[in-house]
Formats: sequence, C-alpha cells, structure tokens
Amino acid sequence: MNYRSPEIRTVNVVRYVTPLREGGSLPAIVEADDEFLYVLKFRGAGQGIKVLIAELIVGEIARALGFQIPEIVFMHLDEAFGRTEPDEEIQDLLRASEGLNLGSHYLQGAITFDPVVTTIDADLASRIVWLDALVTNVDRTARNTNMLMWKKELWLIDHGASLFFHHSWDNWEEQANRPFAMIKDHVLLPQASELEKANQAGLDTLTPARIQEILDLIPDEWLTGVESPFETAEEHRQAYSRFFEIRLAQSDIFVKAAQDARKTLI
Repeated sequence: MNYRSPEIRTVNVVRYVTPLREGGSLPAIVEADDEFLYVLKFRGAGQGIKVLIAELIVGEIARALGFQIPEIVFMHLDEAFGRTEPDEEIQDLLRASEGLNLGSHYLQGAITFDPVVTTIDADLASRIVWLDALVTNVDRTARNTNMLMWKKELWLIDHGASLFFHHSWDNWEEQANRPFAMIKDHVLLPQASELEKANQAGLDTLTPARIQEILDLIPDEWLTGVESPFETAEEHRQAYSRFFEIRLAQSDIFVKAAQDARKTLI
C-alpha cells in the first residue's frame, strides 16, 4: 500500500451551485477558485464544527487504510458570499459559515452503492466494517450506505456521523473501550468474514505517529471556542489521540462484537 503523509489544500468558494437537501446539514455542491466542484459541509449547519472534525479525521484515517476517498479540502467562505442568495434559509446558513469549512471533491456521475446490484468481496467488506467499528460510524446502513460507485470502484463518503462521543465528551475514555453495538446494522456485515485479518491490517497501519499526523490537520480554530470542553487546541487534539490509543489497544472488543452480530445474520 502506497501512503503519503496527509496534506489538505485550501480553496476559496466562488459559486454556490445547488443544495443537497439531505438530513439537517444542508450540504451543497459549490465551485472553488481551482475550477473544481466540491460537496461543501458548512460549519454553521446542524451540529456544527464537530461534524467537520469527524469528516476530516475519519476520512483521512480511511485514506491511510487504503480506501478510495474523494480529496478533502478546506474551503474558505467569504463574508460577502451569501448577500445575493435569494433563499433565506441558505443565506442564513452561508452567513453562519463564514470562514473555514470542509469540502470533498464532487465525483461527477457517481452512483449510490446498491448491495443488491454490486457484490463486495469479503476482504474489502471486512476492512470497511472494521473501520466503521473503530470510529463508531452509525451511518453505513442499507438505508444510507454512504458509498458510491465511480469509475467501477467503490468510494467511501460522508463520515460526519462518526465519533459521536465528541459531541459531549462525557465518559469518553469509557466509550473508547466499548463495543460498537450499532455495527449490527452495517450494510456490509454479512460479507465481513475476515474481520480478524482486517483488524491486524488496521493495527499495523494506524500507528500512533500516523494518527497524530491526521489529528495535526485539524485547524486550531475548530478546537477552541464555546463548543470545546478543553482549554487549548492541543489539549483537545491530544484527547482525540488518547481515544484512538485506547480504541486500537482494545480492538478485540469491537471486533468480537461485530463477529457476534454477524453470526445472527448468517
């Protein structure tokens, strides 16, 4: 597996193309000053910056594990951008999201993954299930797979619902040691027969240094302010580091939970 240290480009939003009215977050397709289209997630939407942090951390962990992930970029939204927007709801969202947001490259022509149409092999299914159990991703179900087929390859998208512990940070060290009960609803669990192999591969890849590289990408401004229970950005960042340290050290717990859940399906 070829791996490069993660780098995140910063682009400026120049055109609002169309909203993607999914859930409560109101992401949108936008054009940036590099002339590419992106799916933009707004800091002023729904659960705010925590969703962007989860999207960044988990997306780059997935990339480190070798999955196909659209390029993630920081997207700057100018304060004047929303003044001409006629839709009041969107205008309010744009005004609340001035500054640094997060986007992912728009995969033109991609289609939603359908498990009935496309069969995923046991190795890939197991690695995806392992990733989602690690990061407590509640949003990879048959109802909403958050996977796309693009150019005959499977791409993982939309990880903002992961790491749900960080919305309150209550008992987060205890939560790091818990199995992930909602893995029972994972769309690929029936095919995930190689979880032990996936576990070893994941542990070999996600070294403390690699996790720290990814956490260092989080802008300090996202880790401070009224939403943060920590005094400094570095203290906040290191809490994430400690969560993953515990979670990876106890990976047998969430792997066994996934295996037990799978037994009820086959």
